[in-house]
Amino acid sequence: MTSSSHLKTIEQRLLWLSHWMIHHANHIRPKVDAIKIGGHQASSASMVSIMTALYFSALRPQDRVAVKPHASPVFHAMQYMMGNQTREKMENFRGLGGVQSYPSRTKDIDDVDFSTGSVGLGVAVTAFASIVQDFIASKQWGSDVEQGRMVALVGDAELDEGNVYEALQEGWKNGLRNCWWIIDYNRQSLDGIVREGLFTRIEKIFDAFGWDVVRVKYGALQHAAFEEPGGEKLRDWIDQCPNQEYSALTFMGGAVWRKRLMDDLGDQGDVSRLIERRSDAELSALMENLGGNCVSTMADVFAAIDHDRPTCFLAYTIKGWGTPIAGHKDNHGGLMNTKQFAEWQAHMGIKEGEEWEHFANVPDAAALKAFLRDVPFFARGKRRYHDADLAVPQIEIDSAREVSTQTAFGKILDDLAKGGGELADRIMTTSPDVTGTTNLGPWVNRRKLFAREAMADAFIEHRIPSTAKWEFTPKGQHIELGIAEMNLFLLLGAAGLSHSLFGKRLIPIGTVYDPFVSRGLDALNYACYQDARFMIVGTPSGVTLAPEGGAHQSIGTPLIGMSQDGLAAFEPAFADELAVIMQWAFDYMQRDGEGDPDERTWLRDETGGSVYLRLSTKPLEQPVKRADDDFRQGAIDGAYWLRKPGPNCSVVIAYQGAVADEAIAAAGMIGEFRRDIGVLAVTSADRLNAGWTAAQRERARGNSSAKSHIETLLDPLPNHCSIVTVIDGHPATLSWLGAVAGHRTIPHGVEHFGQTGTIGDLYRHFRIDRHALVASVSALTAGKRTLQVVSS
Repeated sequence: MTSSSHLKTIEQRLLWLSHWMIHHANHIRPKVDAIKIGGHQASSASMVSIMTALYFSALRPQDRVAVKPHASPVFHAMQYMMGNQTREKMENFRGLGGVQSYPSRTKDIDDVDFSTGSVGLGVAVTAFASIVQDFIASKQWGSDVEQGRMVALVGDAELDEGNVYEALQEGWKNGLRNCWWIIDYNRQSLDGIVREGLFTRIEKIFDAFGWDVVRVKYGALQHAAFEEPGGEKLRDWIDQCPNQEYSALTFMGGAVWRKRLMDDLGDQGDVSRLIERRSDAELSALMENLGGNCVSTMADVFAAIDHDRPTCFLAYTIKGWGTPIAGHKDNHGGLMNTKQFAEWQAHMGIKEGEEWEHFANVPDAAALKAFLRDVPFFARGKRRYHDADLAVPQIEIDSAREVSTQTAFGKILDDLAKGGGELADRIMTTSPDVTGTTNLGPWVNRRKLFAREAMADAFIEHRIPSTAKWEFTPKGQHIELGIAEMNLFLLLGAAGLSHSLFGKRLIPIGTVYDPFVSRGLDALNYACYQDARFMIVGTPSGVTLAPEGGAHQSIGTPLIGMSQDGLAAFEPAFADELAVIMQWAFDYMQRDGEGDPDERTWLRDETGGSVYLRLSTKPLEQPVKRADDDFRQGAIDGAYWLRKPGPNCSVVIAYQGAVADEAIAAAGMIGEFRRDIGVLAVTSADRLNAGWTAAQRERARGNSSAKSHIETLLDPLPNHCSIVTVIDGHPATLSWLGAVAGHRTIPHGVEHFGQTGTIGDLYRHFRIDRHALVASVSALTAGKRTLQVVSS
């Protein structure tokens, strides 16, 4: 058998297995919930020829693919056929423990390169993965990396997403190469048909950003027909037919195709005979043989690319191709009913009881198996690489009497840049046009900006004084980005997978103005869902960025840090806390252990993850040098006693971040009329809360000794003690502390958009200043006196 015939056989096997898996989940597996399970049969059908040609003809092991979310069933069917997926999980499609609705690196057992699901992100991440690949290959320690293509299988409706075009621009700026985007141009989306002529405009955008665009409109049957007498007229008719009309005719089938074509092209001699020579079934097959549904055409098109320029393939397809629901406008979420599927099963030649067989209805299974053994992409097995952990140097900082955490962050990175070493050499920094204002400048001055070709700094050449001595070089370690936070998190996500994708570990660090974390939140969540490892530094933060006004002041980001899975969030107040946290973080980002919790905190730290630092521009007077274990461990675990409570403590002030000076001052003022007051320095409400909830779950399972770090800290407090919390952020970040042991809690924070002013003005306005904290404590005393009078 020829390679082309093997590809056709594989295509039909994948078409069957993907659709059977969906049908089984929706119509055969016992129903538990009264909701449709779904599975996108039509979207899978439109991609099956493209994916067959790509994986079984074009790809090499070093290539990486982001699969269109709705083609997930085809991907799982392919892995099942290759022995990389189990029948048990296929039978449990979209069930707990079964194959996922959309390909997932962390939840599927088959060889997923990039998780997909949030529309457009899987597309864009391939461009950034290609940039990361070039970044690594340009370094001496990464020169042995095999250059692969980063490929995205794209639904045409995904091109509505703005982040796709932001990625195009960033790719052009960074000399993007080795990137393919293959567009399933079926012209149907959930709510309708794609507008006529839309891709003509999109094509111009790709061209403007330096992409090659390859239109794959006709399949082999159509090309052959065009060579027949009258073929040019048929081709012209196809080109002029509106998208909606073509879809409707496809659904209605061969007899309707014949009537319509004869009405439009009949009595024209050659073209009429071209139509008449074919049966209804043959005519239908001809008209549905668009380029993206012709596996041999797609294989030839892929094989013809012999360069590394970014390439967009526009593959025309029929949505639902090869099935009874092909072309119907409702087929996006629609499924074949039981009667339709039974008829289609007979058409596909699959006997009852053989539905899950890998090679059912394959005439020469031995020959096909031999072909599959030699497919290059699968030759190396699962392509998950590893890299050795990088040793983390001791991080110290000699802080001035007053310094901000943002300044301290810049100083720590600058010290790493000066000191050198393997960890420093593997750091990749990036920022969306706020490099200087987030204190990355000194690092970039020493480690330079990355570009595949060197570009000199004209200011240096002309001897113009500047604090920024930035030049572009292949050795550079900072990737400059434009003002697009989605791109920031997509780049961090791609770089944070470098150890797995390319076998070379990076330590990616991104900085962004803290309020604009929210602008990239979808991509941040996407990066964490893939288990990418990176450090994001949100700075400056809060209303403490006083003169900038409400548009640049963050409120809810501490809650984002608490709620985002895969992200350990910290908000240190002092430079020495930051140094301890960053040293821990560089190690934490490299961990890949089991999920057993640490019984001291009940945090699953051995699994590792990414880290979010919320920093401030506000200088604070620094404490004297601290080296005790309680402080260092407490800063990592989430909190420590800055001032330990006495035995008769009636008030604790708990703070997080830049309001430390207000909390400390308030404690001093309260200490004049209250004894034994405690001050709790919270560095991570996220880790405190996670440990607390984990310990509660463990106790519910019967382990009565389980105790979290925050429970241990609050244990000595008397029942009558009150907790006053304060943060330059949403008060809910710390207000839950009262629930740990039932202490009355008065939370202070920011709930509304800020405005311009001095720090003092805004702190007073939002009642996060020392006087407001003292007033809350005074109100507690007044309230108790009132209760005493009433009760007496």
